[in-house]
Amino acid sequence: DAYRIPMELRQLLDDCRFWIENGSYEPDEIATRFHHKLVWIHAYPNGNGRHARLATDLLLAALGRPRFTWGRVNLVDASETRKAYVTALRAADNHDIGPLLEFVRS
Repeated sequence: DAYRIPMELRQLLDDCRFWIENGSYEPDEIATRFHHKLVWIHAYPNGNGRHARLATDLLLAALGRPRFTWGRVNLVDASETRKAYVTALRAADNHDIGPLLEFVRS
């Protein structure tokens, strides 16, 4: 529901700040969890993945980490790599962040 987007974004930013300040996760995992939740919020009719990948790479830069490789291909085009990305996002939807954490550096 569109009315929840501002609340969900605020919660994500608050969570991310907490993870960073308290060292809850390693930087790559913080960025991966941030990415997943930003895609899940689905703030736009189209381009949510691109927006989330850009925002995640900016977060990584702020954390002093290299940007993710995102499977090393164009994820906008249909491909096996895009399927792996979507599968990893779905696993994260089910509280299994491992496949997405592995994918982002593949």
